[in-house]
Order: sequence, then C-alpha cells, then structure tokens
Amino acid sequence: MALELEHVNIALDGFELCADLKVGTGGFIALLGPSGAGKSTVLNAVAGFVPLASGAIRWGDARIDHLPPGDRPVATLFQDNNLFPHLNVARNVALALTTRARPSKDDTRRAEEALSRVGLSGMGARMPGTLSGGQQSRAALARVLLQNKPLVMLDEPFSALGPGQRQEMLALCREVLGGAGRTVLFVSHDPVDAAQADAICVVIDGTMSPPRPVTDVLDAPSGPLRAYLGK
Repeated sequence: MALELEHVNIALDGFELCADLKVGTGGFIALLGPSGAGKSTVLNAVAGFVPLASGAIRWGDARIDHLPPGDRPVATLFQDNNLFPHLNVARNVALALTTRARPSKDDTRRAEEALSRVGLSGMGARMPGTLSGGQQSRAALARVLLQNKPLVMLDEPFSALGPGQRQEMLALCREVLGGAGRTVLFVSHDPVDAAQADAICVVIDGTMSPPRPVTDVLDAPSGPLRAYLGK
C-alpha cells in the first residue's frame, strides 16, 4: 500500500503549504528544511491534527483525510516522548494496548518484548525519570511499535539528543519500524540525519517537493536549499 498526498494545500493563520507525495510500504522518508517551513505541519495533517484546505490524503485506495486522528492508520512520536512520570516504563509502553490501571499479563509480556526490541530488556520496572534521554526515546519507540499502525510520523523526537545518539535512534527506527513493514516520515533540519532516509522531501518556501534520491538532494542542492545548507 502507498501513502499519497494529492495536491494537498494547508492554510493556517496566513501560512500556506502545498504538498504532493507518494511513498510505498516500508519507505523511510525525511522531510528536510528550515524551522518554520511546515515540516511538522505536514506530519500533523497526515495524523489528522491539522485540516486540509484542499486536496486529499490516501492510504492505499482509501481516503483518510476525513477521519478523526484516532481512526487513522497513523502513530506519531513527538519531541517530548509523552512518557507519564508516575507510571513505570512497562506500563507506559502498555498504554498502546490498554488504558486499564493494571495491564493483563499478556499486555505486560508484549510490552516487555517491545522494550527488548529497542534495547531496553529488563528495564520495564524502572520509572521514566531514572532513564537517560536516549533510553526514554527508546521506550517511546517501543510504545509506537505496539500501536501497530502502518504509518509512523517522527516529529523530531530525538532533537534533545546529541548528534551521535540522534543518528543511532534514527538507525534503530529504520531497523525496527522498517523491519515491521511500517512507512515512516521524519522531520529533520540536519542533512546528516536526512542522509539516513530512503529519499528526501524538501520543505521550503511554502512547498514540499515529492521524494527524491538522497544523493540528488544533498550532493547537488539547488536554489533556496543550497542557501539553507550553506553550499
């Protein structure tokens, strides 16, 4: 199945953005551009938090732009990771499965398995505040895995990490989400991070370009992108 943004126009408080996109299952796509260009706005439109002025968003043959956020096949990982400080790590991850105060044994088992997949085996009983920033990001990623949504939006969830940890987390996302067949769009200001993508959509001057090969975008940037990258 493919995610498609067809002649999408977003208009918010004087800001306008046009976007066209088509990416197949398992794609790992970077949205690259300066702050304020509209990268997060595109993700929020796909997730259902921002309305469209015109155009359509499709997943496979079905339009999803009319659906409320909870009914869309989309999971979003935000900048603050959204971990509840009063719940242990396993309980935070299990929220993807249940909102009950006490998860079932099966839900807890699945949460622990997800934690193991992101390198946090045995840490389910820890409280979020005792984890490093990178470990908190891994816990949030484990919850996204359990949400079992085919589309994942990464809205700079690793921006507080150093360059090495950030690249490590993007590589982990590619491994665990791509390995599970998820299609991922991630926001980036950094060409080094964007280089980990399958393709790059440039978001600049009110337009999001269709996905282009990484080398085409980064090795020979044109116009405003060249100025932004300082080349």
